[in-house]
Amino acid sequence: MRSQTLIVTADPKNSQRGTLRWDAHSFACVLGRSGIRTDKHEGDGATPTGAFLLRRVLYRADRVPHIKTELPSAVIARDDGWCDASGETRYNQPVKLPYPASAENMWRDDGLYDVVVVLGHNDDPVIADAGSAIFMHVAPENGGPTAGCIALAREDLLKVLEIAKPGATIEIQV
Repeated sequence: MRSQTLIVTADPKNSQRGTLRWDAHSFACVLGRSGIRTDKHEGDGATPTGAFLLRRVLYRADRVPHIKTELPSAVIARDDGWCDASGETRYNQPVKLPYPASAENMWRDDGLYDVVVVLGHNDDPVIADAGSAIFMHVAPENGGPTAGCIALAREDLLKVLEIAKPGATIEIQV
């Protein structure tokens, strides 16, 4: 049986790049602009350390018609958002747009959120200012860093989802 823990480590020469390893698989990944940090705060651009469940998959059905995964999945709608306003009661939770406070738009034109894995970071319980919207998603075409997420090439992300089982975790290490 395959291990259900994905391990992410930073490149020692470039803290915005890393490797995701899972059993015999190894994938290049992009990390937050501030690298991996143990003291994650809202807006710091850091990818948080820790072990987090792969909660569910969200995807743009107009760009990715079908996701092959055993993880729970749902289609992203044009009005889907994710609250990133630390003082809000819906902080680090999905919301409908327009939303009265700051919220990230999940329906993006740049393709980054064509496939999104919601990670169990700061969600049980949600702690104000401890970071929101930490996802595993499609890597930027320009190779640039994320705002704190883990990003993989689309085909690598889809491969990970094919072999992921409910209860799988991602462990982000310094």
